[in-house]
Amino acid sequence: MARLDILDPEWIEVVFRGRNKAYGAYVLRKENAKTSVRALIIASALFVLAIAMPTIINKLKGFIPKADEKVKIQDVVLIPPPPIDATKPPPPPPKVEPPKPKVDQVRFPPPVVKPDNEVKEKDPPTVKELEVKDPGQKDLKGDPSADIRIDEAVGKSDIKEKVVEENTNAIVSFAAVEKLPAFPGGEGAFGSYLQKNLRYPPVAKENNTQGRVILSFVVEKDGSLTDIKVLRDIGGGCGQEAIRVLSKSPHWTPGIQNGKPVRVAFTMPVNFTLSSDQ
Repeated sequence: MARLDILDPEWIEVVFRGRNKAYGAYVLRKENAKTSVRALIIASALFVLAIAMPTIINKLKGFIPKADEKVKIQDVVLIPPPPIDATKPPPPPPKVEPPKPKVDQVRFPPPVVKPDNEVKEKDPPTVKELEVKDPGQKDLKGDPSADIRIDEAVGKSDIKEKVVEENTNAIVSFAAVEKLPAFPGGEGAFGSYLQKNLRYPPVAKENNTQGRVILSFVVEKDGSLTDIKVLRDIGGGCGQEAIRVLSKSPHWTPGIQNGKPVRVAFTMPVNFTLSSDQ
């Protein structure tokens, strides 16, 4: 009995001898070994798959193409500073008449070592004079009612320069103007205007010419666009088409400098891109 194996398939025949073997219990006991092995294999496979799932997902990410993402690209044009005119002298600093001091001043010359025969400066003020007067660059009569000012410029020259009227027809740089000129309705309206009026040149379309055309122009004081030039062209007639569209542009809002409209030099890119249906 120690070596008796009750799981041996032969025992199933003994138990079900003379009985209905078509009954489900006979089939289940006969196939129990196969069913247990199959269940063990499936459970092991599912356990290994669950453990390795994160690693498999990370491996598959590099092979699965990502969906096309729409990225908004905004061109930023860096304009160089205007050239410095070396022939034009810098404006003179404003000269302001200093107010009278509140207390009388007496000249207090700085000490300079000279031979006795060359000394022509008068003696410095005495202690008695400094009790009622302040030392200064020259003798001045004080005004007791004057306010004390510390941040005023000091000088003794008269204001003789005349006020020079600003050249109202001068072109102001894009980077120096206080308020930039703008298309009516803003950048979005200008983009819609270009999309509606820009026609892709046939030669450029045939040669698959794409790129960015850089234009320069002047926004006048009345908002009109003049002196339209192509700084960088991509060929195929794209530069001429960009000039045509800008020349028909409605008047812009002019640039403002010192509260007045001025002429402003402007630089702008125009993109030519072929879509997939063209």
